[in-house]
Amino acid sequence: MKTFNIPAFYRSSIISFIKEVRKNQDPRKKDYSPTLLDFGPVCFYIARHFGFCYGVENAIEICYKALADNPGKRIFLLSQIIHNPEVNNDLLSRGLRFLMDTSGQQITPWEMLNPDDIVIIPAFGTTLSIEEKLRKLGIKIHLYNTTCPFVERVWTKAEKLGKENYTIVVHGKYNHEETRATFSRSEQNAPSIIIKDIHQARRLASIILGEIPPDEFYSLFKEMYSPGFDHVTDLERIGVINQTTMLATETQEIADFLKGVMQKKYGEENIADHYADTRDTLCYATNENQEATYGLLKQKADLAIVVGGYNSSNTSHIVELCEQKLPTYFISSEKEILSGNQIRHFNFHSQELMTSGNYLPGTVPVRIILTSGASCPDTIVENVLKKILGFFENSKSVEDVLDELECRYLSGS
Repeated sequence: MKTFNIPAFYRSSIISFIKEVRKNQDPRKKDYSPTLLDFGPVCFYIARHFGFCYGVENAIEICYKALADNPGKRIFLLSQIIHNPEVNNDLLSRGLRFLMDTSGQQITPWEMLNPDDIVIIPAFGTTLSIEEKLRKLGIKIHLYNTTCPFVERVWTKAEKLGKENYTIVVHGKYNHEETRATFSRSEQNAPSIIIKDIHQARRLASIILGEIPPDEFYSLFKEMYSPGFDHVTDLERIGVINQTTMLATETQEIADFLKGVMQKKYGEENIADHYADTRDTLCYATNENQEATYGLLKQKADLAIVVGGYNSSNTSHIVELCEQKLPTYFISSEKEILSGNQIRHFNFHSQELMTSGNYLPGTVPVRIILTSGASCPDTIVENVLKKILGFFENSKSVEDVLDELECRYLSGS
């Protein structure tokens, strides 16, 4: 896989060492068990896969290249380049400006742009209408387009479904930049609808099976269907795609459920005429990170700490998995660890920051699950580890623990 030239301050010598040891031990990525770092009074279980993915590193490299290539020019980010505050804030500190926020609200008016300006398309991609607006303004959007290739793969799948006359069901978060970008393309290819979870899938099933008045479709799915959508004819043939950062098990549950609905209505012998069997369209990093989280959760631990941007979809799904089993704290950086007794963390259900006390148990050793989302720099994970380690006296040194780790995997034990 391609290597990227990203700033060294996003790298971590500790995390890079761990990842390299695991890569050498498991080059085919078949082992999802976590890495144990035993410091004595505190142990960390580090996820097998976490941190910057291909699409994120590609986006970051292009952003810093744009800065280096265009001294003196105005450079705009269409919106957040990725969902991580540390990365976005560093880019802003270097003179980049936002055109919109993550919900699509304008920050910099379009009329302020001129053809000499540089506009960077984020990793999530953008809508066709915004692309067209930028072209009319004379902006060369192809120069610094950081759209993730795995997002573009979803767009290709949508085009294929449209050519085969299937209505496209997009499993995604309606207001997420990536889902907006995907929907703008799917609706060009076929009738399209967005559903966010299995509950909305069940509502859609009630329409398909005629269990509720069909006209209720338009109120139940307000603003989530393409113009001219016909709730009768456009639900006779369907195929499912997804936002690349959704929870894999939920996408599979939705796909299996909707397939069953179409079998119930049209008969199993006719299912191929009414349901497109599509593999899920998650990116490889989302799959790996979620599988690594399941590997983490097989361990006996006291708590989990998940690091990432609070508006990061893939990170919130990792939090969702962890909190099903044990106390989980979603933090953006080590700054949220206020002391050995208090931690400030994000509740993504209520969308608010909260402070909890006594998050570290009094038992020894304390066993902590530690992971991050695909848009979180490794250096932040290292900072979190070191800050917590600082609360425990008589801990082994980082150097000794990494030496033990390397010996353990070299010996195969």
